[in-house]
Amino acid sequence: MPEAKLTFEEFKAVLEALIYVSEEPLKEAEIFGTFPAEEEATVRRSLEELILEYSTVPRGIRIVRVAGGYRMQTRPEHDSWIRALYRQRNRIRLSRAALETLAIIAYRQPVTGPEIQSLRGTHPIGVLQTLLERRLIRTLGRKKVVGKPILYGTTDEFLVHFGLNSLADLPSLEDFPGIAPEGIPEGSTAEAVEEIQEGMLSSGPEIRSETLAAGDSPEEADLGEERVLDSLQATPQADGWPHDEEE
Repeated sequence: MPEAKLTFEEFKAVLEALIYVSEEPLKEAEIFGTFPAEEEATVRRSLEELILEYSTVPRGIRIVRVAGGYRMQTRPEHDSWIRALYRQRNRIRLSRAALETLAIIAYRQPVTGPEIQSLRGTHPIGVLQTLLERRLIRTLGRKKVVGKPILYGTTDEFLVHFGLNSLADLPSLEDFPGIAPEGIPEGSTAEAVEEIQEGMLSSGPEIRSETLAAGDSPEEADLGEERVLDSLQATPQADGWPHDEEE
């Protein structure tokens, strides 16, 4: 740890550099751990002033709090220009199927493939694999029911991708009719959703799960959910399942 005594302006400069070089949102614990403990009050004041400067000066970058940490990101009023740039680079975006599946997982997590299929009507293996590869979702183990289907939930990368600080910042469920979990009424606020989901994580049936075995890929494991999927009365195609569209 550097021992040089910093001025207040130098504290802000160092904080700006730390946030800039951090690939993930920079947590407060990481910030305070970088400086001597006795400087915490100064560091906190420097951070507040740095964020204020970025919010008041007309720059293309601002400092925001997402996923429990701080990161630099562009301003929303510049979105159209940024989208134009990415269109030139032929950026691959998530399909409608992927976005719908991701919304279901975000609000119902932890949730299984068969539960997603019961809502969307198509088997989500392909879409789930895409979301896993993009690190927007992760596996949480297996649900202790017949077939032991895999449980899925969102990641910090999901929060970063959509500019959210926590699941409490999700829009109201009334914007997504039909995907509210049992026990969460339509139109519930995001804060209520998170509170109920936290209760599920501590005592609800969804978390009574088993960890995945080593080498047990989600795609292979979900193919073993046939008995559960049969109970959902899925409409088979030529290969046995109504597959989702490509990414």
